[in-house]
Parts: sequence; structure tokens; C-alpha cells
Amino acid sequence: MSLIHPTADVDPRASIGEGCRIWHHAHIREDAVLGPECIVGKGVYIDAGVRVGARCKIQNYACLFRGTTLEDGVFVGPGALLANDRYPRAVNPDGSLKRDSDWEVVPVLVRFGASVGVGAVVLPGVTIGRWALVAAGAVVARDVPDHALVAGVPARPVGWACACGRVLAADLRCAACGRVYERCGDGLAMRSGSPSSGSAS
Repeated sequence: MSLIHPTADVDPRASIGEGCRIWHHAHIREDAVLGPECIVGKGVYIDAGVRVGARCKIQNYACLFRGTTLEDGVFVGPGALLANDRYPRAVNPDGSLKRDSDWEVVPVLVRFGASVGVGAVVLPGVTIGRWALVAAGAVVARDVPDHALVAGVPARPVGWACACGRVLAADLRCAACGRVYERCGDGLAMRSGSPSSGSAS
């Protein structure tokens, strides 16, 4: 059974998975889909048609705009914003108010286990890789590889993140949990024989 706070505004056309907890003043629009066991914090906005996987945590006042997809196990920090419009205008060149048909949704994808830090902004068209970590206040304008740690404005790679959330040492070993990684394309993958992490990599 899901828990929905009485002050939350959940459209009856939204699909809410079993065991979700939706807190004060959250707003979940029509045709949004939340997988099971998600936590949606105070004041969160989830736009029409957004897709959220299982066991995601979306913290207070985060905004997920139309076209956003979160895979399972994604963390979105307080006040983070996932945008969808590359050419934002309130009006058309003739001065008329823009309608839905006057602009194109440009989606954002956040892959399994990734985290978007407090106050970060993810710009339209970006994919954030599996277990990647976006630092607080970053502005992400380019795709982020698996396990990459990015920070700054604009966000740039500054290191690598373990599935447990810690920053990896230069040898791609995690001092906290012992997992060891190796380069795989632009990102990392767990090295064979490393301590198990389920479906982590």
C-alpha cells in the first residue's frame, strides 16, 4: 500500500507503484508513472508523462519536467531541476503565447543507480550514466558516463564514483567497500572478482 499525504496533489491519471511514499505538497501530473517503493519529498513537482523507476528517491522541491525518465534506484537531491526545453520562450516571434504545439520536448534520461546532487540542473537532451554522481550545484550540459563524478558550471568530470557512493582512488578501487573498477568505453565497469554489488554495473 502507498502513502500519499493529504496535501499532495496526485492526478487520478497518474500511476503510483506499490509502497510509494508521497509527502507534503508534492504535485504529480497526469500520465506520470512511479514504480514501486519510491519516495517523493515535500514540494516535489513531477510533470505530465514523466517516468520514474522503482526505489527512486526524489527529495524536497526537486522538479522533473516532461520528458524525464529515471531508471530504477535513482536519487534526485533537494531543489534539483531536470529541464526539457532547449529554446525557452514564453511567446512566439509574433508575440502570441506559446502552446504545447509550439515547442519540442527534449528528454532527459537518468540511468540505474545514478545520483543528482542538491540544487543541480540537468539540461535538456542529457543522459546521466549508471551509478554516476552529479555534484551539488552542477549544471550538466553533456552526457555523463557510467560511474563518472561531475561538478561545476558547466559540469566537468572530476573523478569516479563507486556504486556505494564514495569517490574512487586513482587505481579505481573503493577504500570503503573494496569494489574495483576498470575502464569500459567512456565510463567504468566493475572488475571481475570484485565484491558483489548485485546489478550494480
